Amino acid sequence: MRLSPICSVARIFVALLFLLPAAGRAVAQEESLNERYRFPVSIGAEYQMLTPFGAYAGGFNTYEAAFTVRVPVPPAPTFQPLGRAGVMQFTGTDADTQRWSHTHYYGGLGLAWANRIDKTFELAAEVAGGLSQAVFRDLVPDDTSGRYVTVGNLNGFLEAGGRISLVPSYNLAIDIHPGIKWIHSLGALADFNGPIFGIGFAVNYRFGTDPDAPAVIIRSIRFSELEFPQAFAAMKSYYATNPIGSVVIENTDKNAVTDVRVLFEQKGYMDAPTPCATIDRLEPNEQARVDLLALYNSSIFLTEGATPLTGEIITTYSARGRPVEQRSSVSYVLRDKTSMTWTDDAKVAAFITHEDSALRNYASWVRQACRESTVAAVSGPLQTAIQVYEALGELGVLYQTDPSKPAFEQVQDNPVVIDSVSLPRDTLARTTGDCDDLTVLYCALLESVGIDTGFITVPGHIYAAFNTGVAARDYRQVHPDREMTMPINGELWVPVEITLIGKQGFLSAWRRGMDQWRAQEGTPERRALYLTAEAHQTYWPVGLQQSDLGLQYGSADILNRAFQQELLKLSDLIVEDYRTAAAESGRKQDYNRLGIAYARLERLDAAIGAFEQALRLDRDYTSAQVNLGNVQFLKGNYSAALSAYNDAYTRMQVAGESDTPLAAQVLLNLSRAYYELGQYEQARETYDRAAQISADVVAEYAYIGSASGTGRAAE
Repeated sequence: MRLSPICSVARIFVALLFLLPAAGRAVAQEESLNERYRFPVSIGAEYQMLTPFGAYAGGFNTYEAAFTVRVPVPPAPTFQPLGRAGVMQFTGTDADTQRWSHTHYYGGLGLAWANRIDKTFELAAEVAGGLSQAVFRDLVPDDTSGRYVTVGNLNGFLEAGGRISLVPSYNLAIDIHPGIKWIHSLGALADFNGPIFGIGFAVNYRFGTDPDAPAVIIRSIRFSELEFPQAFAAMKSYYATNPIGSVVIENTDKNAVTDVRVLFEQKGYMDAPTPCATIDRLEPNEQARVDLLALYNSSIFLTEGATPLTGEIITTYSARGRPVEQRSSVSYVLRDKTSMTWTDDAKVAAFITHEDSALRNYASWVRQACRESTVAAVSGPLQTAIQVYEALGELGVLYQTDPSKPAFEQVQDNPVVIDSVSLPRDTLARTTGDCDDLTVLYCALLESVGIDTGFITVPGHIYAAFNTGVAARDYRQVHPDREMTMPINGELWVPVEITLIGKQGFLSAWRRGMDQWRAQEGTPERRALYLTAEAHQTYWPVGLQQSDLGLQYGSADILNRAFQQELLKLSDLIVEDYRTAAAESGRKQDYNRLGIAYARLERLDAAIGAFEQALRLDRDYTSAQVNLGNVQFLKGNYSAALSAYNDAYTRMQVAGESDTPLAAQVLLNLSRAYYELGQYEQARETYDRAAQISADVVAEYAYIGSASGTGRAAE
């Protein structure tokens, strides 16, 4: 027997055995294919060429024909029990071996393991065993008749092999089947014991219906009760975690469906479908209402007006062991980034675009224009709020309703009507807007410089508010009337009727805003304050392409004068109680307090007048004398300051108070006045006297102690 063909075929078989595990790993990633294309039963016919691994008593031509039935295990279709029946024919090739020609009739059972690599290709391994009856027709002659007596011999066999299947259609598979069969005689004839290699070709018919056939595509889910109103680009962040709509899904199949996932997709405006819900199992006829979410990308901010869109609700699930995907179309209208409905007043926060570079640039210019006029003792946020208010008036911004859009009072309690809120940059460029436009502009400008803002809604109106940053207990630093501020989270907030821009000053707008708030005290449910930072957690600001607007910012000088006038009015309000108390009592202490209040507000001339009045009432009033010196020092009147400090220290010496910490402070102030006048020797001497009383008091001014003719240059 020629062994070279055997070796060649054996090498092919061994290679296939090595390929099968790798193929199995690949198929593990496509396990759904085995489920999808499973079949109930398969029958096939096969023809094999057989080659023994060893020589018999001569040459033989050997082949096999068989029928095979496979029945996949329903829960695990990769495992397929099989039954096989067939014949093996051994035909001698010469006179000596022809009488040994015989036929095996066999039957056996086994198990196959098969995996789909893709829809049309399958790899498998299988083992089987059984019995065969060998029939020798020409082996023993009959002495009486001259014919041959048929001789039978029972055998056992085991076989193992692989299978490569081409599956051109669901019902048809064509196999290449290499394998090794071991035959062992259970009778007297053991001449044909041993292994036989075979490679065969088979055609199989698989019963069942193609799952890809149109007639059997699974549609277990029915969509109903779709609620999908129009969408608004400004609500982009809201739709990511809150429903944009809802739908009811129902399992109409007679079997349960599992692993249900619902997604919403809007091509062109989403980077990927948005997951909405996961349901482990839906029983037959069971329903579930699903809220639809929408994670839009920034492209929705590029739309203008009303844009008709068609999205898809995607539902994936497992039905009858097969993965299924169903889609249902959704038609709706997308409104642009300036549109909204007033279903929730907090929505307006989406239009407060405080990160807009155009707003930051304008707000920075406003603050720079008024920088030299600010007062350290007055709340910084309050001063900035005044500056921005007056700057918008200087720019020509006015309250004006747009005849093409409904008034706020018409839409506030009507969630059906579409309202349009201008973006702050557009209002700033156009210089007109209604109450919601001006409110979001003002809040956005203050937020852009780090001031916390909010917006107030009362029946038919919306206006702004901001945080002064002053503790509620210190309300007198903001306004003498506690009722003119709103304590929120321990800090004082100020309302601003923004529609008075360009018509009345900031203080009037402040009072009007407070009046409107207090007007609803009897019906508090009709008023509300929404903090911008909290509302932004749900309604993120509309996305913008950063760019400056090329605005004409107005006159810095006019703005600064307007700011100074309002600041002066505010300081008059703050000191009014002190002024009234001093005028009514005539006491030196009240005039001293009035002078301190004026000095804190940097109204130094008025402070000097108050301290001098206190001294007219009592020339020995040391506190007023020291305060007078301090104010003169701040004004740069160092000689007058020196005189006031000397008078104060002289009176302290007379009173026996020359060694007190207050005396050390007065001496230090004297040394500073001497220093500013260039009298360095007196400055050093006075400084040393102060240091002897309290080293801590003078520590910050050590340069005075070493003052000389070049002292100012050294400083």
